[in-house]
Amino acid sequence: MTYPTLDAYLGSPDPSSGPVAIILAEDRTAIARTLEHHARLGFGLILVIGPGGVLEGDAEGVVHIEEQIGDRDFAVGLLNRLIDRFAGRWVYWCFNAEFLYFPFMETRGIRDFTGFLEEERRDAVFSYVVDLYAGDLDRYPDGVSLDAAYFDGSGYYAFDRYRDGEALDRQFDVFGGLAWRFEQFVPWERRRIDRIALFRATEGLRIAPDLTLNEPEMNTVSCPWHHNATIAVASFRVAKSLKRNPGSMFEIDSFLWRRSLPFRWHSEQLLEEGIIEPGQWF
Repeated sequence: MTYPTLDAYLGSPDPSSGPVAIILAEDRTAIARTLEHHARLGFGLILVIGPGGVLEGDAEGVVHIEEQIGDRDFAVGLLNRLIDRFAGRWVYWCFNAEFLYFPFMETRGIRDFTGFLEEERRDAVFSYVVDLYAGDLDRYPDGVSLDAAYFDGSGYYAFDRYRDGEALDRQFDVFGGLAWRFEQFVPWERRRIDRIALFRATEGLRIAPDLTLNEPEMNTVSCPWHHNATIAVASFRVAKSLKRNPGSMFEIDSFLWRRSLPFRWHSEQLLEEGIIEPGQWF
């Protein structure tokens, strides 16, 4: 089903149930693969926000809202308008050409995962954005290759997060990937690779421009007494940006370096590399 505006969608009934995936479609890059990936995880509703033409036909369980995605602040504004509608439900959000990975997802669905999180009394999951990129930019000049993707196997680091001179409990600013290796082309405020991509919506919850939530505990990496599960968003978004931006497109001949690893499209690889962890989920 398609709605011409976000207002039209918000004024309509919602018969769906279960976790919601919101996909912000900036263009048509890997749209079909993005939908296929998240549909396979078992979301009760997949909401695609993007201009007319980003989708080819209708797909079961997919709702399209025809809104042009502007800059990141505009996208955050759209997400914030949707949170109250989905109060009580788990919400995941990403851009097109981004793919959710959580532990054991090949044999367990998103409802299994969020059910475990509720048992742990967690309302949000600390998330890492892992940059994907094409290994051959001559063959894939936009930096996107679904068949031969790579990611960085090392080069990630984190700092305590501070507010008003005080370190915040169990909160970290995380860096790495393409935005770290090509930092001269990426503004400082866009270099962090942490976000809260999966959370349980409540009325009044909001996403800030820096992609943190206005409820401090929901920005923590784990609870005070043990480690919790974390997730990754495997993303071509930075690769696309670096190869489309006139200031960087001709300056980068290759994204590959000595710690580039072929991406196997399997959660086990991210667990092995220590990028995500299962916490107490086995």
